[in-house]
Amino acid sequence: MKNKTTLGKVLKYIGRQKLLIPFSLLSALINVALGLYIPILIGNAIDLAIGEGRVFFDGIKEILIKIGVSILIAALAQWIMSAINNRIVYHVVKDVRVDAFNKLERLPLSYLDKKPHGDIVSRVISDTDQFAEGLLLGFTQIFTSLITIAGTLVLLLTINWKIGLVVALLTPLSLFIARFIANRTHSMFKEQAKAKANQTAFIGESISNQKTIIAFSRENETAEAFNELNEKLGKASLRAIFFSSLTNPMTRFVNSLVYAAVALTGALSVVATAGTATPFTVGELSCLLSYATKYTGPFNEISGVFAEFQHALVCAGRVLELIEEKSECPDKDGAIKIEAPRGDVSFQDVSFSYTEDKSLIEALSLSVKGGERVAIVGPTGCGKTTLINLIMRFYDVNSGKISVDAVDIRDATRESLRTNFGMVLQDTWLTSGTVRDNIAFGKPDASDEEIIAAAKAAHAHSFIKRLSDGYDTVIGEGGGKLSQGQKQLICIARIMLTLPPMLILDEATSSIDTRTEMKIQDAFLALMKGRTSFIVAHRLSTIKEADIILVMKDGRILETGKHEELLSKGGFFSELYNSQFA
Repeated sequence: MKNKTTLGKVLKYIGRQKLLIPFSLLSALINVALGLYIPILIGNAIDLAIGEGRVFFDGIKEILIKIGVSILIAALAQWIMSAINNRIVYHVVKDVRVDAFNKLERLPLSYLDKKPHGDIVSRVISDTDQFAEGLLLGFTQIFTSLITIAGTLVLLLTINWKIGLVVALLTPLSLFIARFIANRTHSMFKEQAKAKANQTAFIGESISNQKTIIAFSRENETAEAFNELNEKLGKASLRAIFFSSLTNPMTRFVNSLVYAAVALTGALSVVATAGTATPFTVGELSCLLSYATKYTGPFNEISGVFAEFQHALVCAGRVLELIEEKSECPDKDGAIKIEAPRGDVSFQDVSFSYTEDKSLIEALSLSVKGGERVAIVGPTGCGKTTLINLIMRFYDVNSGKISVDAVDIRDATRESLRTNFGMVLQDTWLTSGTVRDNIAFGKPDASDEEIIAAAKAAHAHSFIKRLSDGYDTVIGEGGGKLSQGQKQLICIARIMLTLPPMLILDEATSSIDTRTEMKIQDAFLALMKGRTSFIVAHRLSTIKEADIILVMKDGRILETGKHEELLSKGGFFSELYNSQFA
């Protein structure tokens, strides 16, 4: 995303603060106007002290009072402007971050599966913070500086148009230098932001997998990998900062030449016009030199923050890229809400693949009647979980259709479809909060009695009561110190509480001991009664009670039938089952 495009999009966010911007502009104008008025007052004071015995103290005193009042008002205007700019930046960054997070909620799972999560976190957090710092500098420095440059140039031309013209012709050199360097540092800052995102992703991955790293004694290799990423980031940052920091000294050199030219030209004008009818006074020269400093000063300030602003635009570009990513395909106009479904689910010639070059599910057809328990078994990678992803519309089929109660799920709202399914996955997900909050995640208004009943049904009540604060025990991110089995029991209790019309159990008891699993299977049997249920299982002993078993291999259904029927056939299911008890 190019800087001009990025800046235009950032300005749209700034434009939302229509009520604050005029006050910021007014404060900046007052501050600049008074800053330009003070040199005139100082010049007038100098001209009132033109020689021995010719010092007009009353006039100087009056001017000093005006200078003091002007400084106080300018300082107040500067404070108001800074406060308003901080507020504008806060709202802009808040809007950007809200849009970025809302986009995450609407992104298709295919995007989240392909992108490193650390890179996404870096865009929403780190890049947005960097963008905020650069934007604040832009408001407080660049904007005020531009007004100062314009106002000072007008006054320079008014006082002495020849000297003003010299200044106007020389100072654009600063802008050309700044632009030349900026165009070449953009790619460097982009490389720096990418290196930072890779490092963030690696740190997040290392923290979440620290037990595995320690178990395999890979601490040194992990540290070396981090050092390599850190070295890349260091080189990218050093290169970007070094070249971007050339801007300030180069522009200062040009501005020093401008000041010298004004001083020399002005001094010669004072000497040349001495004793004439319209002399160029020392006070006017002082005023002119002050304006020359004020005129060149903003160029130094702009060049000083240019590197930071350039980096901020790169970071803004990365965040905006995320915001502008294609969202999940929206529901159709007039999409149907699935309410109180019977639970009839059918697959009609369904084909799907994650990538075009590798097919997975081909021409799969299946009909499940309401209330049936369907077990899906097969070797790893055969498409069991993919089938669940398609039912829930985490992914859409490439061809064919999936229907619930004869309604194509693409014609139904995603919310109503997913609300009618309850899922317990092998990978547990718990949020930071109390055990009570986690169980009530799908039903926030549940009473304590309902929560406890659900926990008892999931055989989680006994271990929850042994926790330090029972149901009010606060667990950290991902479940804190709870065991994997305890986490899974809480997730099962969550489903026991919501009692959805249809169920999906994807290795729901994989982390639970055999004795507890047998008890939970009884609870699941009661829960599944009258509910269409899809059960993905590797432990084939857990699916004996299923109404129908689908045996999958390479994306196709090889066999269907009840447990005993499939065993008696001596086919692929029989091989799988017997291999577990050999």
